[in-house]
Amino acid sequence: MKSYLYIAFAVCLVSASAKAADRPNIVFMMSDDQAWNGLSVPMHPDLNWSKSSIVETPNLEKLAAQGMRFSAAYAPASVCAPTRISLQTGKSPAAVHWTKASRSVTAADGYKMIGPRNVRQIDRNETTIAELLRDAGYATAHYGKWHINGGGPAANGYDEGDGDIGNEYAHQYGDPNPADIFGMAKRSIAFMEKNKKADKPFFIQMSWHALHAPQNAIGATLAKYAQKMGSSVDEKRVGSAAIAENLDTGVGMVVDAIDRLGLTDNTFVIYMSDNGSGGGGGGKRGGRRGGLAGGKGGVWEGGIRSPMIIRGPGIPANSWCHERVVGYDFYPTYCEWAGIPDSKLPGNIEGGSIVNLLDDGNGTVKRSREELVFHFPHYQGGDGPHSALFLGNHKLMKFYEDNRLALFDIAADISEQNDLSQQMPQKVKELDRLLVTYLNDVDAQMATPNPNYDPSKAPIARKGGGGRNKTQKSGSRKKQGGTR
Repeated sequence: MKSYLYIAFAVCLVSASAKAADRPNIVFMMSDDQAWNGLSVPMHPDLNWSKSSIVETPNLEKLAAQGMRFSAAYAPASVCAPTRISLQTGKSPAAVHWTKASRSVTAADGYKMIGPRNVRQIDRNETTIAELLRDAGYATAHYGKWHINGGGPAANGYDEGDGDIGNEYAHQYGDPNPADIFGMAKRSIAFMEKNKKADKPFFIQMSWHALHAPQNAIGATLAKYAQKMGSSVDEKRVGSAAIAENLDTGVGMVVDAIDRLGLTDNTFVIYMSDNGSGGGGGGKRGGRRGGLAGGKGGVWEGGIRSPMIIRGPGIPANSWCHERVVGYDFYPTYCEWAGIPDSKLPGNIEGGSIVNLLDDGNGTVKRSREELVFHFPHYQGGDGPHSALFLGNHKLMKFYEDNRLALFDIAADISEQNDLSQQMPQKVKELDRLLVTYLNDVDAQMATPNPNYDPSKAPIARKGGGGRNKTQKSGSRKKQGGTR
């Protein structure tokens, strides 16, 4: 009898070990403030301006050649901290009531509306993706920029991490380790080596600080791009281009280690940005070559559309997916990869698994709602508080200072140049109704009228806090093209 028990126990151990080996490792890498077209990798097969003509990212080119590019990938928000909490919780920033990174304007700042105040701390009642994965037997690590407080990675499901750090952390690291790019890479590699020896699946989130601290780029790289762009090494665009290449080197270090450790066939590698780049509603005009409208701090395409590449088991090389995906879709995606049953996921997550897209790029993402909403009830660019809703090929934008509505066929008009609101009033009403319903359902925070507003006085401009106090007319918005 004892012999049978020992055999049964051994079989259980072998089965458990085999099951653990079948679960893939996950390495998620997120850049900071990197434009959709800020890589030397095209993000759309038919748009020659969907890649940078200046920045060189050969390791990301290699990753794209080995995996799948997503032409319609979106960061959850147009600024960093809301995207970061969204990734941890599987919910939109509107639903977690964190829609801005820096503080909102107050009545004293003189804007027409007052933006809501965010708590700016991850709630201890949230179940993070790291907590779910750790409970499922994964080793978990978070390296780099955390920026959502709440005790940092250690208090939110991560076995290892760099602590509760934000933007300021990057500035202490210069050449030869700009913005701690190579330090982060080395820590992640050590974590992979340790867990390979332990035969334990792992999840690593690498929240790169770059493209912050651009002038901390390697000196030789700064000189290269200064010569290439005909500018001074102190020019910010030169620094941004240089540190983007340095970041690409760090990405290559991590991916090469995965291959060297023999983990390629059982590891998903994901790369995306936390938001678009540019100066909000102002941005930079793309010119005749094209570009995305807007930038950071606004929900035009330039603020929320993100480069995204995934390499992993079963994903065809050099493939494309044109389905719309959003950063908080990774929460249920990771759970599906890890074999975590739906019954263990929080009932109020908004993301949908993208696993069925990875075979050939086709399929649908089943979320709790068909529409996708991006909510920015603040001042940071030139548009004031505004929101966007996607449904099918259409994108509705609503500007709260004057309740102006704009409508775009985003499949045909990625640069958002042709406002269809006057031609399709019924579609505008339908989408506006969906937007209002969604915002009510998640009890979204809204901007409110400023009782002290004086249109004769210019509002106080604050870094990261506000822009102009008038919404831009549809035809006057700018386009941003990243560092090109």
